[in-house]
Amino acid sequence: MFFFRMIFRSFSRQFKRRLLIAVTVCLSATVSVAMLGVVFDVGDKLNAELSTYGSNITVQPKADAVVNDLYNTGGDADSNASGTSESDPTTFLKESDAPKIKTIFWAFNITNFAPELNIHADVNCASESVDSSSCKASGVPIVGTWFAKTLHMDSGESTVAGMNGMRSWWKLDGSWPKDDSVQGLIGTTLASKLGVTKGDTVTLYKTTADGSRNKQRIAITGIYDSGDSDNNAMYIPSSTAQVLANLPDSIDKIEVKALTTPDNDLARKASKNPNALTQDEWETWYCTAYPSSIAYQIEEVIPGSVAKQVRQVAALQGDVLQKTQAVMVLMTVLSLVAAAIAVANLMAASIGERGSELALLKAIGATDGAVSRLMLAETAVISLIGAIVGALLGSGVAQIVGHVVFGSGITMRPMVFVLVFVLLTLTVLIASFSSIRSILGLKPAEVLHGR
Repeated sequence: MFFFRMIFRSFSRQFKRRLLIAVTVCLSATVSVAMLGVVFDVGDKLNAELSTYGSNITVQPKADAVVNDLYNTGGDADSNASGTSESDPTTFLKESDAPKIKTIFWAFNITNFAPELNIHADVNCASESVDSSSCKASGVPIVGTWFAKTLHMDSGESTVAGMNGMRSWWKLDGSWPKDDSVQGLIGTTLASKLGVTKGDTVTLYKTTADGSRNKQRIAITGIYDSGDSDNNAMYIPSSTAQVLANLPDSIDKIEVKALTTPDNDLARKASKNPNALTQDEWETWYCTAYPSSIAYQIEEVIPGSVAKQVRQVAALQGDVLQKTQAVMVLMTVLSLVAAAIAVANLMAASIGERGSELALLKAIGATDGAVSRLMLAETAVISLIGAIVGALLGSGVAQIVGHVVFGSGITMRPMVFVLVFVLLTLTVLIASFSSIRSILGLKPAEVLHGR
């Protein structure tokens, strides 16, 4: 009872100094919870943010991938621009195999995908508002693809895939075409060259491999601005492109947008040769959403394919993620250091003012341990109150950061609060160490006699 009475009497004195300790710990807890909360969730947020800028995995026929690797031709997986090659593809994947992407282990991490058939055709305007004699172009890149195709999986689930979600940064004047129709989009550069506007109709002419010349009228539903060379192309439904080129069920590329974990040493080792991994390494790699493991699983379900990550996106994601996490961890460390210095100074000042009180306690029989525990208990209670308030404030600050930076809230993991409370406990103990040493050095006779 005497011990608890002393704690109560101690709280009734030096209120201002104790309040400063609580505020210091509260601010440190606020910063630590907010920063670590964002650190633990920033990977998913950053991944989702970067995924709005297109695919991070591309799938192509194995023969094309071998040629590209040997001769560094225009089919590099690091490029997203369609129609950069002037020749039509000669090897293909089956469009009917594309939905199998949603059957892999990491199917829920596949947020979108779109198959492509990249061909070239001659364009002739067929509109009463356009002079057809001057509205002609040869060798125009044509991309046959999905726009917002609903897929019904064998599992009974449905998903929507296509360019509508893959090209969210496009500026579109008009509307997206419907799948399996004779509608299409035209890039701003090509539209300006041909003098075509939305609502016009153009005719595509294509000489097929057997020598026949097919034609297809396309109604332009919109004009897009991609900000790159893609503005020279046209996008039409894949089924229409396949009929035009006489290539049924054929595609030469699949763009995949996936939520991934940034590469580390294990992922880089696996990307070179998965067979070089030990059994434990292989299981860890296969069951982690690395771009290379997702690409590997896509290759398993699509016959004759090679899946590669888009290196620029993966490198940017890893680099930005590491720098973002480093800044936030640094802010957390600095806040803890500042708290330690402030608590140490406040405790030292408190002991200096209460020297006679503590000396009296020792003079009437209190041991050094009892006096030390008294000061530690007092500081612990004050710090705990500050930490709880700071944790609540930090959770709110994290949500503000999430909505301002990423447009969505931060998922606060229990580990964050546990880690912050452990760090604050260590911080307060370290800060109290010098003060406890000064208590142990108090000599009651000298203090009480004012020496």
